[in-house]
Amino acid sequence: MSNEPLPLAGVRVIDITHFLAGPYLTRCLAALGADVIKVERPPAGEEARTHPYHVDGQSGYFLQQNMGKKGVCVNLKDPRGLEVLRRLARIADVLVENYRPGVLDRLGLGYAELSAINPGLVYCSISAYGRTGPYAGRAGYGLLAEAQSGVMDLVGVPGERPPVLRLPIADGFAGIHGVAAVCAALVGRHATGRGRHIDIALYDCMVALHEFAIQHYSLSGGTDILTRSGYDLPQSTAYGVFTARDGYVAIAAHMDEAWKRMALLMGGEALAADPRFQDTIGRNAHREEILRRIGEWAMVQPSVKECVAALDAAGVPCAPVQRIDQVVADPQVRARGMLFEQEHPVLGRVTLPNVPFTFSDADVTPRRPAPLLGQHNREILCTILGYSAAQVAEMERDGVLHAEEAVGRLPGNRTAPESSPSIGSR
Repeated sequence: MSNEPLPLAGVRVIDITHFLAGPYLTRCLAALGADVIKVERPPAGEEARTHPYHVDGQSGYFLQQNMGKKGVCVNLKDPRGLEVLRRLARIADVLVENYRPGVLDRLGLGYAELSAINPGLVYCSISAYGRTGPYAGRAGYGLLAEAQSGVMDLVGVPGERPPVLRLPIADGFAGIHGVAAVCAALVGRHATGRGRHIDIALYDCMVALHEFAIQHYSLSGGTDILTRSGYDLPQSTAYGVFTARDGYVAIAAHMDEAWKRMALLMGGEALAADPRFQDTIGRNAHREEILRRIGEWAMVQPSVKECVAALDAAGVPCAPVQRIDQVVADPQVRARGMLFEQEHPVLGRVTLPNVPFTFSDADVTPRRPAPLLGQHNREILCTILGYSAAQVAEMERDGVLHAEEAVGRLPGNRTAPESSPSIGSR
């Protein structure tokens, strides 16, 4: 690993988030070098710890979204627990939370209260619908934002109910927007000395994701409403997924030059010169014929592999539709270091996805695994916050602080081992 300082080295982040958008945001901040302290509630901790896949009581879901962080488990319903969090807020640069709007305000942990004791605090709130508007008080999840935003209606086969997206588009998009907003607020703080309250909504992020459907509707005067079209984009012929003998291949032959190369491959000069297909308007008008021709061509190829090889040789953008086992074995994934091995104190060596950004002079591969529940209670309270060992022992005895049983088996009850280098280069 590079010894160069990471971009956010020296930035302290308090993470009181759960499940995905918030944990993904803070996971990225940790990878960028921030010191992230995750705060969980006893006795079960963050809800994601109950989410599969489980091995030896550890959740792979939690491991992935919370790597690189330290963790405390404290009861915020006890005044002593609230004081722990207020002390953390006093020395923090950033606090990230994704509770329903109003929940932390009622505990005295809202932006107004915490910025009063730490004016430089950047406070990022993530929720389903944001802190304003008629839906502000509603609970929500990524599924609901994806459905209500119209994105789900654009996916799937006409005449059938829209499918559930098997990737967390709303949560991931909100999380990475949060990374950008937090970093921008930290830069702005250099000029003013003051932090900001950032308000991010999953629903907003999904509406912002529309690159075509909204302006298509508005510019048509509201007469043209896009909906799901199945396996291609009718406005970008030919841009879609086609069936081959042993699987599926995605082909992007919608630009003029790419189409000419596709046409030469399938039908030679005659097809490439066909005046009906020379521009987007013409190809869209003859979409069904083009889709049929490409489908027939794909099916006569011996395999997806040979189909892709022929398209690559012709200069037509394409990719196989891969299963997860094929993605894990993909040499490009390995070469980019997008999978890395990490040593976990309970599970031993585990393989997880990396963060998707690289720097020329710094390695952002996470240095430590996700914390065990309450793993760093004593370290953080005694070393950072100034509590005495007796005070910590009292809070442990009273249940204000909690740690899972495995924490007691760690050597010296200290931070778990650092991770190993990633698989491939970063």
